[in-house]
Amino acid sequence: MIKLLLINGPNLNMLGLREPEIYGSTTLEDIEKNTKITAEKNNCQLMCFQSNHEGEIIDTIQSAKKTFDGIIINAGAYSHTSIAIHDALACIKIKKVEVHISNIYKREDFRHKSYLSDVCDGCIIGLGPIGYEFAVKYLADVLSKEKYMKL
Repeated sequence: MIKLLLINGPNLNMLGLREPEIYGSTTLEDIEKNTKITAEKNNCQLMCFQSNHEGEIIDTIQSAKKTFDGIIINAGAYSHTSIAIHDALACIKIKKVEVHISNIYKREDFRHKSYLSDVCDGCIIGLGPIGYEFAVKYLADVLSKEKYMKL
């Protein structure tokens, strides 16, 4: 079974309350539930993690290489500020997908640059909460093909 790790960064625990005109009314709990259902349907096991603390996110990324086949990450505001999270993602050689609920290119200028995009295999931006499910489907497809090729 493919093992995936979903990492959500600062303030994403406030989804459903925080700026609903940008992020909608879906809560992080709803996103995690729906993403786990999609994972199960795609023969994946999904573990979810959220932190408002950069160091905890880095520790989680670094430990992921031992247990997980892929990472889905929405680092929130850290996407635009954290070279440390960039470096942690660059160190691990597993598949990674960056997700943003809102379209960062339609927002403030400082959100237009993500430090994570160049160390991820793909980015899903601006499609709302379903972007997480698309990330699972992508990783399930790519990782199952990789496992097949190794047989």
